[in-house]
Amino acid sequence: MSQPQSSLNQTSQAIPVQNKTQKTGKSLPLGLIIKLGKFIWSTMWHVMMSQLAPRNKSGEYIRPQSQFRNFVSSTENSQYPPEASRYRLYVGLGCPWAHRTLVTLALKGLETTISVSIVSPSAAGIWVLNEEEEGCRTVPEIYNLAQYNLTQSQYQGRCTVPILWDTQTQTIVNNESAEIIVILNSQFNQFAKNFALDLYPDELRESIDKWNEKIYHAVNNGVYRCGFAQTQSAYEQACNDLFTTLDEIDIALATSRYLCGDQLTLADVRLFTTLFRFDVVYYGLFKCNRRRIQDYQNLGAYLRDLYQLSGVADTCDLESVKRDYYGNLFPLNPGGIIPLGPDISYLLKPHERNH
Repeated sequence: MSQPQSSLNQTSQAIPVQNKTQKTGKSLPLGLIIKLGKFIWSTMWHVMMSQLAPRNKSGEYIRPQSQFRNFVSSTENSQYPPEASRYRLYVGLGCPWAHRTLVTLALKGLETTISVSIVSPSAAGIWVLNEEEEGCRTVPEIYNLAQYNLTQSQYQGRCTVPILWDTQTQTIVNNESAEIIVILNSQFNQFAKNFALDLYPDELRESIDKWNEKIYHAVNNGVYRCGFAQTQSAYEQACNDLFTTLDEIDIALATSRYLCGDQLTLADVRLFTTLFRFDVVYYGLFKCNRRRIQDYQNLGAYLRDLYQLSGVADTCDLESVKRDYYGNLFPLNPGGIIPLGPDISYLLKPHERNH
């Protein structure tokens, strides 16, 4: 509704006219504004990064250890015996550590034995269940429930995925992906469709463990050491370690179909989930941009070989990967803009690794 004309006239008369000769305040120099803005953003960035990624004095990212480290076993008096429909995996589709468990589940044919619950990252920085389970709506609530059932105390650690959950005791069996895939490989063979497939055979364990140790530090965790580095020197060290190891792997794959010969192993599973995400997010967002995986003659074909194994492609959700990384790692991508690409149809091209 418009104001009456008489009121407008009275209002205008009551307002004093500013003297045109009156001096106005001077604005800050542009250079000073830029320096101030950079200082504030840099300070805030380091605070946010310290919450997202713990570091040491050199600015290197330090990954905290998992805290639930129990095993499913058929031994007498085992707290967690292998049973169908008893255990559940909580996984985030964008998470490479959780992705390992899905790949192993698919390769072994355990989809009907162990249920899977998908969780998604939230703006609050926690994983959220798609629907309520065990009376919980978030992963921190799952951890608190498990801790209370074990010790009647409050959980104080990080609330990560994957989680191998026991529905019978309502506790977390294990939240270390490297150990969960060992459990899935060996402890549910009586229910597995591919029970004869052994991804961690005794005769190859020494070789598998050596590759795992090297790949974990330089590649699996190495990409995070690049992306979460808070100093230039820490980043350069991590980047050099990463590509030195990728070059070494590429050379080894020139004469071997898989890391440990002609047999697929857990070492390949652990490497695959990082390679799948490399060109999609790590190359750009994590500054691992010396070379793409698809540009390596052997590593590129090796990635296609693993992707085309029965059931593996179904565990790979490209859109979730992009959404979880670009949409939720605010300190690395403040605008939250999610890229439309890349096209990963090249993963379906012939790999000829069997020759």
